Amino acid sequence: MRVFRLPERPEQHRTSGAQILALLGFLALALLVGAVGGTATVPNVHSWYDVLPHPPGTPPDWVFGPVWTLLYIAMAVAAWLIWRGPDILTRQRRALRLWGWQLAANALWSPVFFALHRPDISFFVILVLDGLIVMTIDVFRPVSRIAAALMVPYLAWCLYATYLNAGFWFLNR
Repeated sequence: MRVFRLPERPEQHRTSGAQILALLGFLALALLVGAVGGTATVPNVHSWYDVLPHPPGTPPDWVFGPVWTLLYIAMAVAAWLIWRGPDILTRQRRALRLWGWQLAANALWSPVFFALHRPDISFFVILVLDGLIVMTIDVFRPVSRIAAALMVPYLAWCLYATYLNAGFWFLNR
């Protein structure tokens, strides 16, 4: 007689192929947001951004690409860790929904700041982004502490970017 047992590990609820595809999907989505931001940023760096007075502590331009790439990868892995739980419970759905909203706010910031040349409006976008990241970390924590921890460097970088955005707005009014 065969007895049905639930898997002991949550990730066993989904096949390894589905898990790999989901991870690749989260990576593709996060990196796509980064690429879209890059298309708004790159043409405006030398023609607009570089000629503005910069706030103290502004890093060199070459730092942004590698840092954002690592942050997008960490965000994707965090979302994947939430997704791969035993089943999509209400808590996990809310967590992934918030992750999507913060990613959308992230996608909005670069075009507003760089393409529209609006540090004033982008400052309010980044404040919303900061709040969404905090909320995402908060709802990730009960589902996966590792996922929540992967979002912390992203929050730290965005808070630093908030300072820079405020500085650009103030110095270039």
